Amino acid sequence: QVQLVQSGGGLVQPGGSLRLSCAASGFTLDYYVEGWFRQAPGKEREGIAFIMNSDGSTYYADSVKGRFTISRDSAKNTVYLQMNGLKPEDTAVYYCATDPRVRYVSFDSHDYGYWGQGTQVTVSS
Repeated sequence: QVQLVQSGGGLVQPGGSLRLSCAASGFTLDYYVEGWFRQAPGKEREGIAFIMNSDGSTYYADSVKGRFTISRDSAKNTVYLQMNGLKPEDTAVYYCATDPRVRYVSFDSHDYGYWGQGTQVTVSS
């Protein structure tokens, strides 16, 4: 069974940090692109961070640039999202995604067919 299994969400205070994990099950997580999206209630699903496996280059939405870092651990078949300096507006459900058809970074959620189950991140005092 092809799955992306997420972990690491939860409640954190403003200015705090969290690390999300996305582990592949049933396949090797080595497609061209892996990424993270988030969706807050009433808002569009937003692409926020992506990594190219070919050269390790990373791409970020302006809303998270300088605060979030995407990385990959091939030995653990896992992609991570390190989130620092969290703000209340970061509150959302976060999803990891990939697709073997996506050969270059796309911020469009419709291009991706493999998704994690989503994990809630809440930033509040």
